[in-house]
Amino acid sequence: MNKIILSMILCLAGTIAMAQTVTTDSTSKNTVNTDAKTKTIVLSPPPSAITPSINATNSDICTTGMAGAVQTQIIGISAGTTIVDENCEQLKIAKTLYDMGMKVAAVSVLCQDRRVFDAMAMAGTPCPFKGKLGDEAKEAWKKNIKFRPKPVERIDATDVTDNATKVGAGLIGLALLFLLK
Repeated sequence: MNKIILSMILCLAGTIAMAQTVTTDSTSKNTVNTDAKTKTIVLSPPPSAITPSINATNSDICTTGMAGAVQTQIIGISAGTTIVDENCEQLKIAKTLYDMGMKVAAVSVLCQDRRVFDAMAMAGTPCPFKGKLGDEAKEAWKKNIKFRPKPVERIDATDVTDNATKVGAGLIGLALLFLLK
């Protein structure tokens, strides 16, 4: 049995020794001709509607800025405005007059507001009337009711919000009309 195993090993060794390396060369040549017409369309959105900037960083001004913008694929709309705070202006004018030593003039400016006018009357110190003070001013105001300041009409914050919502809805509706054309 040893002889059989030895014979097999020798056969295998001879087969391995006789193995040759096989080399394959391949060459190919391809030619491709392409004739194509191309068309490129670049679609870009219209320029953006940019809200106007309103400088309100100075605390010495009596205005508030309000602005808005709406942009569609076709049109962009932007608008801005300032709202004057008349109460702020009145207080600044009164303070300036008071600082210049004109106390009666400062009180007269404040008395143009019905709330101040009523408060002064309730306190027993009526607002000045054409240079008259105290009891003389009180009698002059009784005779000249038409010169009294009108009661203050207050604007409720919900009214402002409702109006802003209506304006926004109107702008969106206008933009949609342009889109549907």
